[in-house]
Amino acid sequence: MTSFGPRMPELTQLAPGLCRLLAPNPSMMTGPGTNTYLIGSEEVAVLDPGPVIDSHLQAIQKTAAAPIRWVIVTHTHPDHSPAAVELATRTGAELMGRPPPEGPHQDATFTPDRVLEDGDRLSIDGMDIEVIHTPGHASNHICLRHLQLNWVFTGDHVIDGSTVVIDPPDGNMKHYLDSLAKVKALQPAALAPGHGELIQDPGRAIDWIIEHRLAREAKVMAALNANPGLTSMELVPHVYKDVDKKLYGWAERSLLAHLLKLEDDGAARIDNSRWAVTG
Repeated sequence: MTSFGPRMPELTQLAPGLCRLLAPNPSMMTGPGTNTYLIGSEEVAVLDPGPVIDSHLQAIQKTAAAPIRWVIVTHTHPDHSPAAVELATRTGAELMGRPPPEGPHQDATFTPDRVLEDGDRLSIDGMDIEVIHTPGHASNHICLRHLQLNWVFTGDHVIDGSTVVIDPPDGNMKHYLDSLAKVKALQPAALAPGHGELIQDPGRAIDWIIEHRLAREAKVMAALNANPGLTSMELVPHVYKDVDKKLYGWAERSLLAHLLKLEDDGAARIDNSRWAVTG
């Protein structure tokens, strides 16, 4: 994820009973910071409370216009979920989401009281929310669809102004592309991302990500044809000529995700950590 432009407002009212609170964790990987969403007026659900930052936890509780009954996380990466347990402890809220998979970049503290499955429906202060399982960026990633507004809260599945890293083995490029198509097929009116501003043209935004990923895949195939027998890291300069060398470590993760997808498609093979086209 690249950095964003001017800092977003800390608190934004998006619709009746729906506001966005920006966590103070801006960085190269989080853009302006993590978006925390508060859903409801009489009873409140908090979506993605972010990292454990006491000032942000206090702001969430101060902003909530009513008791916080639920804390939901889209996935268990460290910029989205670690504050969930602390917020639930302070408020008595029910934790909802999917358990963290194995891996060094997962929040192992998160244990949901209710595991959310694809197609589940939640009733939050008279609003109907549908759960959409969207593996790819993370295997336990979910999006939430506000049925009355037909908005989708996308976490890191779709963000504003950039693409996200797909980091194997938990990140999976094939699953990611399939999940993008799944969300697009819902024809949402808007996307409320985990980073950045509200996306008012969801179809175009999703198409751009898919086209970007397929164009990168084509570059991977071209690099494999021209340079057979290289490791994924050795392929990075050939595929990511447009990326600062300081980001090569992260670029290698997404490159590996592309290679694994090509292997799954039967187009590439690996031998002793070195890649080549099939045939």
